[in-house]
Amino acid sequence: MIALPGLALATGRADIARRILTTFARFVDHGMLPNRFPDAGEAPEYNTVDATLWYFEAIRAYHAATDDDGLLKELFSVLEEIVRFHREGTRYGIKEDSADGLLRSGEPGVQLTWMDAKVGDRIVTPRTGKAVEINALWYNALRSMAGFAKRLRQPSKPWDELAARVKAGFGRFWNERAGYCYDVIDSPDANDDDELRPNQIFAVSLRESPLSSQRQRQIVDACARHLLTSYGLRSLAPGHPNYQGHYRGDQWHRDAPIIRARCGHSSSARSRSPTSRCTATPRQRVPFSRQSPITSATTGSGPSPKSSMAIRRLPARVYCASVVCRRDAARLA
Repeated sequence: MIALPGLALATGRADIARRILTTFARFVDHGMLPNRFPDAGEAPEYNTVDATLWYFEAIRAYHAATDDDGLLKELFSVLEEIVRFHREGTRYGIKEDSADGLLRSGEPGVQLTWMDAKVGDRIVTPRTGKAVEINALWYNALRSMAGFAKRLRQPSKPWDELAARVKAGFGRFWNERAGYCYDVIDSPDANDDDELRPNQIFAVSLRESPLSSQRQRQIVDACARHLLTSYGLRSLAPGHPNYQGHYRGDQWHRDAPIIRARCGHSSSARSRSPTSRCTATPRQRVPFSRQSPITSATTGSGPSPKSSMAIRRLPARVYCASVVCRRDAARLA
């Protein structure tokens, strides 16, 4: 779903995008989209919390590109069912917290977010609780539903009210002392995770943001100053004791760093914060060796509108198709 706008919409293949969206609708189960279709006709797997929420964004992007109200009408009841299950509860502890409207997710031994590295029975990055990017996607989904309802001449007020509640609750993620968002709040150990990770960039880059423009700028500045490299965003700030700067060794040492890039949404977020005050130079942001990229970082993902100078320097091959094919991709080549 993340790559669909770039792979199908920006390339003029809206018919393929439509078939993908309607096909996945047939596999919605307990309000969730599968994240894997096993071979040999086995049952789909549903161990993900974000794939379903990206479905809303993919539909929004499709409609923005095509004005296909017929698809909205066809899928609206499916989307309503998804929201209902997320509010009432579905697999793996995914459920809305009635106290603040935020989504909680996670169970012991299960990794549900994109930070899903697991070695044996050990989850490398436990994120049980309320994850920042999941709730940014949740807010974006509810705001999208309000827009869909208006387009279909259905009541939009209930969706606006749900979104407003999530927006108010999202304020709990803000770490005033650090000047950026907690990565996870309300975890099982009752601690809020104040590690600087790139997940909060989605709260800026998505079409609908629950944050004020000032806080969006602060997030972009923090990520640019501490996480940005020529290959994307680090998954953890270098100053943290658990930071590993090289991808090498056995499975545990390879998976532990999880240095994956978020190039696309980083540049998208930066375009939404034009007055960002980051003073780091490209050289300061690019500590990795250009001669050893494989030991330093990995690949990018996500859509990318306009780009900062630091991102614009990247070769197009670093980006996934959803980045390269966006309407502004020519500026990144």
